[in-house]
Amino acid sequence: MFASVSLDLKRRRPLPIPKAIVGMPTFVPDSSLVSDTVPSLNFGDRAKGRPPDMIVLHYTGMPDVEGALARLCTSGTEVSAHYVVLEDGRVVQCVQEAKRAWHAGVSSWAGEEDINSCSIGIEIVNRGHDWGYPAFPLRQIAAVIALCRGIIHRRDILAHRIVGHSDVAPARKKDPGEKFPWHSLADSGVGHWVRPAPIVAGDVLKTGSEGENVRALQQSLARYGYGIKASGKFDNPTMEVVTAFQRHFRPEKVDGVADQSTLTTLRALLESLPVPTVAASRDIS
Repeated sequence: MFASVSLDLKRRRPLPIPKAIVGMPTFVPDSSLVSDTVPSLNFGDRAKGRPPDMIVLHYTGMPDVEGALARLCTSGTEVSAHYVVLEDGRVVQCVQEAKRAWHAGVSSWAGEEDINSCSIGIEIVNRGHDWGYPAFPLRQIAAVIALCRGIIHRRDILAHRIVGHSDVAPARKKDPGEKFPWHSLADSGVGHWVRPAPIVAGDVLKTGSEGENVRALQQSLARYGYGIKASGKFDNPTMEVVTAFQRHFRPEKVDGVADQSTLTTLRALLESLPVPTVAASRDIS
């Protein structure tokens, strides 16, 4: 099914190679899906030789692929990613998987703060929220799924360790956003997902709320992996994490308010995690 992603090249325009890296030595790609290698100058060694055990998905958030590749590959931008998936389904590799790409920035997940050292970053070409935020083409999503499945197989990555940039940096990032079809990835064996609980009227937790229910919500979000402190106060950082959670797991309504749908979906996610990974979740309703 996904083999067709790398075919039909006749209708595809030439890849825009940034002028600054023309003639640079290339490398053998890690994935057979890679159509081109465009080496980035922005990478380093993983801390303590840490093998990657996460995948972080991004959108490029720029008007065109030319600008995105230039930013990801040109020295001085301090930004890169291991892979870029174009709208037509082509997969470009910019940094070898063994190396540390600079894609996550200031971020955290499950108690770790050097996300770049423990993850593989995949940039998905999409203009993003600042430029109209179009839907992701089916051909592009098929390529993302195929690429991720290969990485999962090579690296033995667990489903709940496949996250979005907004999950690891909720105060700064929105990508890949509420239009990204996480459910389609999960249906193909990529990522952790449960059917979002229906949105219904009822009590909510929101900015200004305080008490044990807020603390339980914060503890549950932290247990899943989000970087949040259990203060018992629904402050701005809590709202940002709830918003990031909704973008990923309850995209129908993204408002930073922990309604019953959000709470029930979070509880279902925790209950469906592998048993050694998480203790039984306390009631957060």
